[in-house]
Amino acid sequence: MRIISWNVNGFRAALGKGFVDWLAGCGADVVMLQETKVEPQQLSEAELNPAGYSGVWNWSKGKKGYSGTACFCKTPPLAHSFGLEDPRYRGEGRVVHLEYPDFHLFNIYFPNGQKDEERLAYKLGFYDAFLAQAESLRGAKPIVVGGDFNTAHTEIDLKNAKANEKTSGFLPIERAWLDKFVAHGYVDTFRQFEKGPGHYSWWSFRANARAKNVGWRIDYFFVSDELKDRVKAAWIDPEVMGSDHCPVGVEIV
Repeated sequence: MRIISWNVNGFRAALGKGFVDWLAGCGADVVMLQETKVEPQQLSEAELNPAGYSGVWNWSKGKKGYSGTACFCKTPPLAHSFGLEDPRYRGEGRVVHLEYPDFHLFNIYFPNGQKDEERLAYKLGFYDAFLAQAESLRGAKPIVVGGDFNTAHTEIDLKNAKANEKTSGFLPIERAWLDKFVAHGYVDTFRQFEKGPGHYSWWSFRANARAKNVGWRIDYFFVSDELKDRVKAAWIDPEVMGSDHCPVGVEIV
């Protein structure tokens, strides 16, 4: 199964920047979107369910034009659900959970912690709530999770590590959670194939950062350890434009 994840920074904006043509040519079995910023009633049937795909949409229930996730599926899942089980972390449209025969697939737009200490605490709590849910499901079948994690894990995952040590998205406490996630037996699929620096999935709109490749790798696919030998490929597509993020992908056989 070929799965692609992309924070599109506004689905309707992406539609005006070549998204439909990209989707038709990407060859994915499942496309997972984050930061869609849209509600289904604002879209046409062709936008909700693009040719060849069935759409599964989640959106913010309290704040319009905010957050949101969606999955386009060539093969319908056995089941789907929205949000995390912990009620404290529901309502912002950040999670689509699909169940397939061989694994549970999560599409997640993890919170950003830059606003203030309260929001950083919310982000860390969200991380822990997801891990608890993943571990509870993992006994039945493996886990695949992709999306915008909003944290660069190691110094090679952003261009200017030293300058961002006190910036949310690269704080020691955020990076420590990713260490904990890995210690629980979850594998960063991209790092199975590429160990070097200079590979990013997000660039600021400022200072011509993308052209200079001054970026951060904050979009990931992780698989639980029991699936790692079935990961055939994992990649980043920095040449795909249309958002401040680019798509990332994984192929599982």
